Amino acid sequence: MADSPLIIKSKEFALQIIHVCNYVKQNKKETVLTNQLLRSGTSVGANIREAFYGHGTADFIAKLQIALKECSESEYWIELLIESDYYDNRDVLDKCIEVKKLLVASINTAKSRMKSKPGW
Repeated sequence: MADSPLIIKSKEFALQIIHVCNYVKQNKKETVLTNQLLRSGTSVGANIREAFYGHGTADFIAKLQIALKECSESEYWIELLIESDYYDNRDVLDKCIEVKKLLVASINTAKSRMKSKPGW
């Protein structure tokens, strides 16, 4: 579990979110968008971690879907920060999209396995 690319990338994303939010709060004095981003951006990894301890495949998928929603919300807040000129480094947006793609692939894989192997 600890070596899962999804867990590793989502933690990297959360740490990047923390740094971005701290930067914007300190240098741009913006807190409304950053507070929302901090909540959703760090929630992604927390939900992924929780998924690995779920009660079966359906719970695993449900937790990953929550993480996907949080990731999508984070993408929105990042876009707003960039487009409003509060933040100009698109690396965090790229990392968010990378995590989102991994989540979609993981959800699809888990759903396929669940269909092909009932009880998995």
